[in-house]
Amino acid sequence: NAEECIESTVLYDGPHPELAAKLEKEILETNPGVKWDDIAGLSEAKRILQEVMVLPLLMPEYFQGIRRPQRGVLIFGPSGTGKTLLAKVVATECGTTFLNISCSSLCGDCYGESERLTQCLFEIARTHAPTTIFIDEIDYLCSSKGSATEHEASRRVKAELIVQIDGLNNSNKMVTVLAATNFPQSLDEALRRRLKKRIYIPLPDFKSRKELIKINLKSIKLAPGVNIDQVARRTEGYSGDDLTKVCRDASFNGMRLKISGKTTEEIKNISKSEILNISITMDDFLEALDKIKPTVSATDIQRYEKWLLEFGSS
Repeated sequence: NAEECIESTVLYDGPHPELAAKLEKEILETNPGVKWDDIAGLSEAKRILQEVMVLPLLMPEYFQGIRRPQRGVLIFGPSGTGKTLLAKVVATECGTTFLNISCSSLCGDCYGESERLTQCLFEIARTHAPTTIFIDEIDYLCSSKGSATEHEASRRVKAELIVQIDGLNNSNKMVTVLAATNFPQSLDEALRRRLKKRIYIPLPDFKSRKELIKINLKSIKLAPGVNIDQVARRTEGYSGDDLTKVCRDASFNGMRLKISGKTTEEIKNISKSEILNISITMDDFLEALDKIKPTVSATDIQRYEKWLLEFGSS
């Protein structure tokens, strides 16, 4: 039997070892190694996540009864604002096993396999508890009833996911589902109710943009005259990912000028000290800003803020 030949290092003794092996590659190290300080800004989101997910593990006696920890949390906002990094920080700070699940990982090849994969995921999570299950782009898997993306298979997975989250509330195992979406408007209402904490991750403000620029350039030499404040002011409306692209492009500009017009042999003969001495100038930033524009529109932000007013729960 081919299934009996599948070996897995996952601590799992359930009825579907072959599915456990399939999911095993989704398990990251117990400590993803991302700290709060690695994320610029988002002080309110950090505070809420610490209260909801970190403190219950550090102070279990306090989080009883009406204070019992929430088992379902949703983080939503524009793409590139640090939602996945926040999930990894939570796992690092908690010292929990971190299951990073993409929606495609829960899509089976045959009838009923998707539901079994979902069951298996939660069984693995309970075995490895305390565990954080991070499901990115959950709207893809759990769209609202009657939407164009909903089909029979997704309805079954959605129903199973809801059952499993409900089961966590009746379990003494510390397993938390942390879901993320760029499209909260598309989420199924029943699932939205299970994700009782719904936290908005906005675009970085001026102070956060300054922090993020400094984090991105901490190992890069800056030329005299580089004005981080000016760069931060010029990047209003940029996501964290957009800012990283600006910093990355600016960091390459000096090298581009250095090798311009040189032959391959001449490039090879550039000394290591000369290469490492290339610094970023203010002109490099201005050129990068001319090429890289924000990816999030004002209309997008209005939609997120409207949803936050209607359904936010922080």
